[in-house]
Amino acid sequence: MTINDVLDKALAGGRITIEEGVRLYHEADLFELGAAANDLCIQKNPLAGERATFLVDRNINYTNYCYTLCKFCAFYRLPGDMKEGYVRTNDEIFKKIEELVAIGGTQVLLQGGHNPDLGIEYYESLVREVRQKFPQVHVHSFSASEVWHIAKVSKLSIRDVLLRLKAAGLNSLPGGGAEILVDRVRKMVSPLKTKVSEYFEVHRAAHEIGLISTSTMVYGLGETIEERMQHFDAYRRVQDQTRGFRAFIPWSFESESTEMAMPRRTGSEYLRMIALSRIMLDNIQHLQAGWVTEGPKLSQAALRFGADDFGGILMEENVVSATGSDRLYSGVTKAEAIRLIREAGKIPHQRNTNYEIVQVYSSEPELAAV
Repeated sequence: MTINDVLDKALAGGRITIEEGVRLYHEADLFELGAAANDLCIQKNPLAGERATFLVDRNINYTNYCYTLCKFCAFYRLPGDMKEGYVRTNDEIFKKIEELVAIGGTQVLLQGGHNPDLGIEYYESLVREVRQKFPQVHVHSFSASEVWHIAKVSKLSIRDVLLRLKAAGLNSLPGGGAEILVDRVRKMVSPLKTKVSEYFEVHRAAHEIGLISTSTMVYGLGETIEERMQHFDAYRRVQDQTRGFRAFIPWSFESESTEMAMPRRTGSEYLRMIALSRIMLDNIQHLQAGWVTEGPKLSQAALRFGADDFGGILMEENVVSATGSDRLYSGVTKAEAIRLIREAGKIPHQRNTNYEIVQVYSSEPELAAV
């Protein structure tokens, strides 16, 4: 098959193999790849030709204590670090959510390290109080590795942890902690973290009890291109069975201040990976651009390379920012997200976590009100 044959196969609804994905990465013209991905995006999201969605959300790190020692992480502090380690009080967390609600935000992402002093009761209490005080806010929180850690510390099954968190008010799970879903890579960069099978065990269990989740990739960790395609394939095989992944978000690794000195990934590589995400993940509807590591201009371009969503404005992003790199984009406000989407030739639609439209910004009065 020629490269055009492979792209035609994707556009006709065929599943691209791992080997074909590797060929597309190496051989396809970037703009032809992007055009095919854009067509597939519109097939899955017919309104994406004229609009792009975005989310007003906030990341809140409830603790930075962690014993997992991932080589790619500059955020964690070891348990017992009294100088820089912390556990946020509930009042501190509530104040941050109040600031989110004040600007029309709809989602909170609670995430932290693997703190050995925090068991299931802490997480239940936190989620329950958040939902009681802010019933309008969707709690999209706790990565698979955090859930695995809670189960280990609390001596509970994964399913029981998720059932208890859901009963307390948890709405959905983020896809964080995926990095590259190949055990060779995980043994190299995060040997104490969840294995591939464990990561998917958490998400399968979540989907079985009615919790939707997202899926992610951090590339540039020393993996091969074939391993990136294996990552895509692992997600879509689970999605075939559970239909529980709502969206996919890829971004590049920022190595500054970490134990891993890796080269900075290029913008063209990011656009290639965005396009391949859309082409390979034939059963995941939404694809988010990533401005934190890639910057606003590449995120705008991603909306023409297969992404239908600008992602969240991520008030208070701390984990990637902990690298201290001056190459990261410092932040996006709600008004700036709207401007960037408009500049990309799309009508900005604010959504909630369930991709229900909250507000459309198509007229000058609506923009002036932001």
